[in-house]
Amino acid sequence: MFFSFLYKEHVIYTSEFQLEGDYLLGGLFNVHHDSDPVYHDRPEAIDCSSKPLVNSSYRRFQLMRFSVEEINNSTNLLPNVSLGYEIFDYCSDTRTFPGIFNLISDNLIQPGGEPHKNRSKIIAVVGASTSTQSLTVAPLFMMNLIPMVSYAAASSVFSRIQNFPSFLRTVPPNQDTIEVIVNILQHYNWRWVAFLYIDDDFGRDGLELFIKRIKDTEICLAYTKGLDQYTDYSQIFKQIEAQRIGIIIVFAPEWAAEPLLVSAIRLNVTNKVWIAVNTWSLNKKLPKEKGIKNIGTVIGFSESEVTIPGFSDFIYSSRSLTHCENAEPFFCNQACNCSSPNAEDVLAAEPTFNLYVYTAVYAIAHALHNALQCGSGRCNRNITVYPHMVLAELKKSNFTILNQSIRFDENGDPNYGSFSIVFWNQSGDAEVIGFNQLHPPFHFFINDSKIQWYTEGEVPTLQCSPECRTGYAKKYNGIYKCCFDCEMCPIGTYVNSTEDPYKCINCKETEWSAAGSTSCNLRVVEYIPFTDSGAILIMVGASALVGLTLAMSVLFAINYNTPVVRSAGGPMCFLILGCLSLCSLSIFFYFGKPTISFCILRFLPFLLFYTVCLACFVVRSFQIVCIFKMAAKFPKLHSWWIKYHGQWLVITVAFVTQALSLLIGYTYFPPKPYDDISWYPDKIILGCDINLKASSGSVGLLLCLCSLCFIFSYMGKDLPKNYNEAKAITFCLLLLILTWIMFATVYILYRGKYIQTLNALAVLSSLYSFLLWYFFPKCFIMIFRSYKNTQEYFQGLIQNYTKTISQ
Repeated sequence: MFFSFLYKEHVIYTSEFQLEGDYLLGGLFNVHHDSDPVYHDRPEAIDCSSKPLVNSSYRRFQLMRFSVEEINNSTNLLPNVSLGYEIFDYCSDTRTFPGIFNLISDNLIQPGGEPHKNRSKIIAVVGASTSTQSLTVAPLFMMNLIPMVSYAAASSVFSRIQNFPSFLRTVPPNQDTIEVIVNILQHYNWRWVAFLYIDDDFGRDGLELFIKRIKDTEICLAYTKGLDQYTDYSQIFKQIEAQRIGIIIVFAPEWAAEPLLVSAIRLNVTNKVWIAVNTWSLNKKLPKEKGIKNIGTVIGFSESEVTIPGFSDFIYSSRSLTHCENAEPFFCNQACNCSSPNAEDVLAAEPTFNLYVYTAVYAIAHALHNALQCGSGRCNRNITVYPHMVLAELKKSNFTILNQSIRFDENGDPNYGSFSIVFWNQSGDAEVIGFNQLHPPFHFFINDSKIQWYTEGEVPTLQCSPECRTGYAKKYNGIYKCCFDCEMCPIGTYVNSTEDPYKCINCKETEWSAAGSTSCNLRVVEYIPFTDSGAILIMVGASALVGLTLAMSVLFAINYNTPVVRSAGGPMCFLILGCLSLCSLSIFFYFGKPTISFCILRFLPFLLFYTVCLACFVVRSFQIVCIFKMAAKFPKLHSWWIKYHGQWLVITVAFVTQALSLLIGYTYFPPKPYDDISWYPDKIILGCDINLKASSGSVGLLLCLCSLCFIFSYMGKDLPKNYNEAKAITFCLLLLILTWIMFATVYILYRGKYIQTLNALAVLSSLYSFLLWYFFPKCFIMIFRSYKNTQEYFQGLIQNYTKTISQ
């Protein structure tokens, strides 16, 4: 037996690790810590007495004893029922396992006799001290549903109820710890961090959770390293300095954190921010270490420090009863020495996990209280209590202790509690500067004014790359998203630093932005309204053209039988003047907001009726050449042309061809409004889009007619000086060509809203070129030079020209 009453000189000495009672609790505490395991050639049990005694763990061990004694003295909780305990100093699995087997069964071996029903000696276990120890022993308790209430095992694996059905804990799980770390980092906008962790189940679980938690944040994990007894601290700090890391998260217990910070002092590591987790943030030794202020600023979090009434008195009284002589078997349940700390050392030890031990014992007591149906000052002692009954009541826990309501969630994790944010001040104390509520309503607060930064007042800005200026997007320059270059977003893009600071987002087609923008502005929509002064002048010009063509038609009709009218084309003149008037309709549709009908009427009348005009001038030019040249050299061809009215045949074919081309092209690809956003970044120029393939036939026909007209008219350049229709046509064509060359040049260089005005002006100029330089001189002769408008005058010109040719 590991625990017994030993009788010496008729005096009974009782071990601190054992207490008799109606119901027993198991306890697992690493009073001695095996920080430097020694490897042997053959299996050998570890002598815990040779290991250092950890005052903080010993304090937690005493706290369990105090909690049981306080419950036994209570008249409200478990009246007329006493609790006992059997506690193990868990520094060695080989030393602890036999005792654990003894706990989970009354008798391990029963030779002979009736088969014995396996019944646990204990109703619940408090512990163990680490996640690794808990993972080792938990399966032994889980198979019989013996409640195991841990005060320190924070690994997330224990939240898996299917694997650990009877495991509960009063310590917040690692998920909560990691959340507080991230809250601190985000509060100060720290992103470039190192994560140093104890290389065991607790530390590796914390690293895994931290990586998952920061996945969708701006935090970058620049460096990680597991800590053990063989860690090369100088190499760690060299790597941290090489990567310019200023934030060091130490996710480790106090016995791993202490040598790390001591090495940092020895290696002269400076200007860092150290984030201490709840396992070592309340360390009493390190804040008073010489040179600790040189390493930078230490902030962290811990369980909310609560004074447990009566604990100090219990420690002083229990220390006064400790006997050292002949006490080796009585102080601990394993081979150990009599190095029991004094009361002052116990009370001065780090108070981490103390409240969780106290709460764990009380949670089991309340569960037993309910299982025994205690009430009216007594419990029903006739009820046989099994561990699974205590487990069922534990999961329903809902009681208040030290002003804290105690509950567990469906996974056995605490559904209560908060962390205090602490700062190691200049006095060497862990000063509370804020808090983090772990459960609804969630709340996080830090009083920044209480922190004395190593930067002498300002919060350290510890980044891999400085923040980009407004309007600049981040561009990765490595594998870490926190290391980046800054590039200004070009015109037409913007950066939304809240949603995606790494991308310049294109503005919508209806929006624009200047270079280095954080938002887009609506583009200004521009087109030429009917009220524009330029539009009014051009429309007046188009109206005047219609009036002039009407007046000229009347004048030509009055002088229809005169030589000037007949030489100008006779009835063909009325067709040309009528088509010029119809072409002018297009001009009125270059203004106002474009629509489909406006876009069609902007091009259709001009292309169709200007084709007729050019066909007429082609025919007229050809007739002039025939009269003065071909009639003398090719009389038969001239007579055939006259006989079959070749001029009207050519005009009809040109008209029908153009009409069919426009009909087919506009049926499949009609002109339509479009928004020109390419020319101005901040404007939308409304215009009409023409399909080049659909319009190529129509434009090609116009160019062909224009070329033929120019060829024939040029062939008549040496006609009589006063009989100058060919020369007039040639001049009109030159003006026409020059007009559209000028417009094309401007169109290449300028695409603003006034391009529509210039287009309308080019169309109007094309119409006036024939009206003014072909028809107006003939009107002048008819009105002011009537003597030239006689048959005799024209015959004289022709006879003189004929004589010149014959000579």
